[in-house]
Amino acid sequence: MTIRILTTGGTIASTPRGDGSVSVSVGGLALAGIADLPEPVTVRELMRRHSFALSLPDLLQLVTQILAEATRHDGLVVTHGTDTLEETAYLLDLLTPEEQQVPVVLTGAQRHAGEVDSDGPRNVADAVLVASSPAARGLGPLVVMDGRIHAARQVIKVHTLAPDAFGSFSGGPVGEVRRGIVRFWSTPIRPPGFHLAGLRTPLPRVDIITSYVDADGVQLAACRAAGARGVVLEALGAGNPTPGLLDEVRATTAAGLPVLVTSRCTGGPTAAIYGAGGGVDLVRTGALMAGALPASKARLLLLTALSASALSQLHAHLA
Repeated sequence: MTIRILTTGGTIASTPRGDGSVSVSVGGLALAGIADLPEPVTVRELMRRHSFALSLPDLLQLVTQILAEATRHDGLVVTHGTDTLEETAYLLDLLTPEEQQVPVVLTGAQRHAGEVDSDGPRNVADAVLVASSPAARGLGPLVVMDGRIHAARQVIKVHTLAPDAFGSFSGGPVGEVRRGIVRFWSTPIRPPGFHLAGLRTPLPRVDIITSYVDADGVQLAACRAAGARGVVLEALGAGNPTPGLLDEVRATTAAGLPVLVTSRCTGGPTAAIYGAGGGVDLVRTGALMAGALPASKARLLLLTALSASALSQLHAHLA
């Protein structure tokens, strides 16, 4: 069995500097030595960056490299900064062909490599176990952190500093790693994705607008003026806008721009329930309710569908 570790940087590859800050400094082969790994591995460094500094072209490059590596190995582990790990995982999920059965497992750390209790070594060891598990084949990209296995579509970062930093909406983790044993108890739902070769680059601009009391929609108007090809509205409650935002959504959809509606709540789906300026009126403008997808993932879904000229496929991902 061949397991490949692909390193990209992040906290797992960071050490402190003299000024008290933490920066990425550990890469490639050095990172592979941080854990007593349960399987033989080979290592390739893809980049050495904090994930908060990644751009859309960076994510597309990573996905392209990961999918290429998956054709040459029995399992992949990708080490990544935790700030945007969920976005890389989801874009990878959207672009992974159904026939690609090789386990791809993303992981990282909340405590840097210079800390004596860094969680990086355990997370890498757990990720290698999952990547080498026959039960992980065909499940799509997975995220392993703090002994929990999350599906790429559902995983979100829920805590800024705690080692148990990731959760999954709509059902929770799909499995766990405990005392060296990999257990799965559910199978991720994966709607049909998009073809990497069919994407037009550069990827289109899609912006996220959040809601708050008395939001007047000026940011949404600015996004249209800046050339956005689509917008994600992080609405109130189950998907309700302020009056000002509703007016601007009308103008946005009238201009031919798609709008996906998520919620600023941390749990639950959006739904068209309330009239009198609520979610029902948003849907009447042509906006689409994004279900339980958080705004960051709804943005990736919309820009991928726009790039692939496949807006008709959105509905399958919004349940």
